Amino acid sequence: MIRLDNISKQNGKQLLYIEASASLQRGEKIGLVGPNGAGKSTLFRMITGEEPPDEGLVLVDRGVTIGFFSQDVGEMAGRSAVAEVMDGAGDVSTVAAELAGLEAALADPEQADRLDEILERFGEVQARFEELGGYALEGKAREVLAGLGFSQEMMDGDVGALSGGWKMRVALARILLMRPDVMLLDEPSNHLDLESLIWLENFLIGYDGALLMTSHDREFMNRIVRKIIEIDGGALTSYAGDYDFYLQQRALAEKQQQAQFERQQAMLAKEINFIERFKARASHAAQVQSRVKKLEKIDRVEPPKRRQSVSFEFMPAPRSGDDVANLRGVHKRYGSRTIYEGLDLLVRRRERCCVLGINGAGKSTLLKLVTGATEPDQGSVTLGASVKLGYFAQHAMEVLDGDRTVFQSLEDSFPRAGQGQLRALAGCFGFSGDEVDKRCRVLSGGEKARLVMARMLFDPPNFLVLDEPTNHLDMATKEMLVAALAQFEGTMLFVSHDRHFLAALSNRVLELTPDGIHQYDGGYTEYVARTGQEAPGLRS
Repeated sequence: MIRLDNISKQNGKQLLYIEASASLQRGEKIGLVGPNGAGKSTLFRMITGEEPPDEGLVLVDRGVTIGFFSQDVGEMAGRSAVAEVMDGAGDVSTVAAELAGLEAALADPEQADRLDEILERFGEVQARFEELGGYALEGKAREVLAGLGFSQEMMDGDVGALSGGWKMRVALARILLMRPDVMLLDEPSNHLDLESLIWLENFLIGYDGALLMTSHDREFMNRIVRKIIEIDGGALTSYAGDYDFYLQQRALAEKQQQAQFERQQAMLAKEINFIERFKARASHAAQVQSRVKKLEKIDRVEPPKRRQSVSFEFMPAPRSGDDVANLRGVHKRYGSRTIYEGLDLLVRRRERCCVLGINGAGKSTLLKLVTGATEPDQGSVTLGASVKLGYFAQHAMEVLDGDRTVFQSLEDSFPRAGQGQLRALAGCFGFSGDEVDKRCRVLSGGEKARLVMARMLFDPPNFLVLDEPTNHLDMATKEMLVAALAQFEGTMLFVSHDRHFLAALSNRVLELTPDGIHQYDGGYTEYVARTGQEAPGLRS
């Protein structure tokens, strides 16, 4: 359906692609992977024709429809979320617009002399609209929006009043409703809660078209894709299998390449040693010459590329008391909405509590109550003896000083730390070389999250409260964070929609329900096994 044939592409001084080739066949579901800045979004734009390759061809079969979801959703305002979604449904939305125009013309007295002509065209367009399933379109649009977490009120309200994250869901719903032959999805799992993420996963598994997508959610990728295309050093390499299988295959290929490189280096060293020893002896001149020619003809094996892997180790945190956080008889309302009524909860030392609950259940509110970011209307919240709190909240990224650089921001937080220490810290969180001189105002969402995390973890707390810590983080940084937090010896209370993160780190589950908190010993994996559901909102 789509073929990339020897494409080359340069972005400024950076070479993104060098004679790279790949293809997307009918029904294939492919994950596109590569480091930040490797050219994933550029590849999408080349396929849609927004940007041509410098060399080579992008070939799309005639008549193939493509739906492209990107993080840049553009302006939306002036109509309902349902209308916005239906407007992007391809041919049927064009036919719907003509049908609406003809209905208006039929009611217009000034066009009475054209009545027969309008009626005839109305019949043709109405038949086409029915054929395309137009009368079922609104129902389907509402079904998709509900799957992505919209209430009826949000569906019918002005789309312009929605936040950026919800507008992204509207843009994604447009592509899903369109059901094109090919979907190009750039980070569709961003901004989704766990229930919406699982709904989208099931939708895409059941979608019979071709799919090419990027995602920083490992579990999401594993369940949907059956092939990986990796962008690395200007080349496109295909691996059959899911994301975990790709990691295994890549590690195996690198190991084999390293062994091949070392064998060749040993052979070359032996040959060069012979040439050096005997080049001055006339009796060995023919042998020396023969070996020199042999060396000139050998195809050199390159060592595998050294991938920049980041790791972070916690310094020992002071020990807290056994009771870390205690909530007693807590009431909390927002306006007429009751979030908690008589909530009791005790978090004990070394527990790693993940908080689950549908949208609006009060997950972030619970974290705010524990950290003191919001006060209870009634009841008490107390932290235990020697508790040192670290709180990662989404709004924490907004308080970074835009005029300070990454390095200055770390220096401001830790004035007594040495330059080497701070550079090493920055490197752990993906800021290497000149990146430490970037001003905070130009940082991406992921970079801001990494900087806030670095500031919080350098002088380690013994009680970590994390609200969606993996939002905006790429796969490598997530893996680093999971590995680091697995070694953390303190207490954790966290909300996350990343199932790999939940399964790797939790040892207790707090499920927020209208009846109160249901508590489960054991982590997220045990919770799924016990309840038969991956998220509370999916209960039948």
